[in-house]
Amino acid sequence: MSLSRRKFLATGVASAAVISGTTQIPELLLQAAAAPSAGGARSENVLVVLQLSGGNDGLNTVVPYADDVYARNRFQTRISAAQAHKLNDYLGLHPSMAGMHRLFQEDLLTIIQGVGYANPNRSHFESMDIWHTAQPKAKRDARQVGWLGNYLDSVNSKHPAYAKNDVPAVHLGNEVQPLALAGLHVQVPSIGSFDDFRFDEVNNRQLAAARDKLLSAAATDVNELVAHVRAAAQTALASSRRVRNAIARQTNSADYPQTNLGKKLRGIAQLIQAGLSTRIYYVTLDGFDTHSLQTESHAGLLRELSGAVTAFIDDLTHTGQSDRVLLACFSEFGRRVKENASRGTDHGAAAPMFLASGRLRGGLVGEHPSLTDLDDGDLKFHTDFRRVYASLLEQWLGVPSAPLLGGTFKQCRNPKVELDRLLALGKSARTK
Repeated sequence: MSLSRRKFLATGVASAAVISGTTQIPELLLQAAAAPSAGGARSENVLVVLQLSGGNDGLNTVVPYADDVYARNRFQTRISAAQAHKLNDYLGLHPSMAGMHRLFQEDLLTIIQGVGYANPNRSHFESMDIWHTAQPKAKRDARQVGWLGNYLDSVNSKHPAYAKNDVPAVHLGNEVQPLALAGLHVQVPSIGSFDDFRFDEVNNRQLAAARDKLLSAAATDVNELVAHVRAAAQTALASSRRVRNAIARQTNSADYPQTNLGKKLRGIAQLIQAGLSTRIYYVTLDGFDTHSLQTESHAGLLRELSGAVTAFIDDLTHTGQSDRVLLACFSEFGRRVKENASRGTDHGAAAPMFLASGRLRGGLVGEHPSLTDLDDGDLKFHTDFRRVYASLLEQWLGVPSAPLLGGTFKQCRNPKVELDRLLALGKSARTK
């Protein structure tokens, strides 16, 4: 296909405002935005992954307030028994997590304790890559495929129409797309925000003129490349309008906090309620690398986390969607048991994971790791994170986990961890 650079530019293709991202986001979202609000799309389970980047301090999130060892090691940063939201006579949630405490009391929140992996890596990048790929560095493929990317590839190969007609997953945020979503065959769109995902051809005259020039010039040209660009631009414009309209039709039934995470989860709830058949959403909350002056910053982060998650679950519950949506929250590692001299905490190992949904058993899963039986000053894990992934893949997304995770992860160091019964998968209301 021959096309001069001058002619290519003259068509208006050079306007990034017109076609930026059209080869991924709009084409994928076009059919999904037009999906009906009833039927198959609403019957599919949806997984929302929430990543806490930086290494969340699990000990000050799920607090062993009744343990003297905790108090002796956290002189400056500890949460007292009077401050904690009690889960039982030993553990409590951080005082900023009142909303998630209520979800716990209502059996809408499950806390899996002591999650990690053998030979923990205390590098943010390496540990996050391990979580994203479900593989240690030594076994990682050079292609760098993520655990969710493997899932998306497997679904795409079995059901080609799924990837052709629907967007399989969405990453919402301005950060680099998480490796967990990287696949070999399915592209996942990254959207800075749903507010940004539009073509403002009404108020932007320059953009409107570039659009008209692109479409009119290309329409009379038989060149295959230009025709493809024209089709992509038309798809982008149509998709933008449909996604915008899908969101505009929806109203939230909860009072979301005006935080970045609150806005992200609010948008996801709107798309779920609009009937999109997307099954995976991925969002990130950053800032958990609390080496110094941790108390106030960590409180603010957990307040943002708890407020957004609580509003999200309340919203879905009110609209009858909570039984088919599960939010899974993790961080790449926890923090050390002993605080440092800067009134903060340093990189550790095992930490809790949170699951929130209307179809959970709810409560605590597994025992809190010992504060005296440590691994070089760090908590020892008893539940491999891939054990949790396996449950999510098998029980929630309905696919075999071993081919996607590169093995079978059934054994836990804690016999009380019964992840096979973690999710109540009845089609009616959840059972306890």
